[in-house]
Amino acid sequence: MVTRSERLSQFHTESMPDDGVPVRLLCEDHVGTYLVPFACTRSGGTWTNASTGEALDVQPAGWRHVGPVVPVNSVDAMARAQK
Repeated sequence: MVTRSERLSQFHTESMPDDGVPVRLLCEDHVGTYLVPFACTRSGGTWTNASTGEALDVQPAGWRHVGPVVPVNSVDAMARAQK
């Protein structure tokens, strides 16, 4: 079973994405962490379903870009390698 800290390490937790950028959200409740099963966007502090525009009542513990899973700590290394 994946620990909370292992799960959080796969997400950005210290910053918010730019408004309008589709991301995957990691949320947390009394049971543990869970991944919102659809892409979300943020605008003015409000999270919405990226497909439907429906407002969401969530307080994300973390986020990552939509697409292939890339460990957060490897993003800088990948950017440097592409230069």
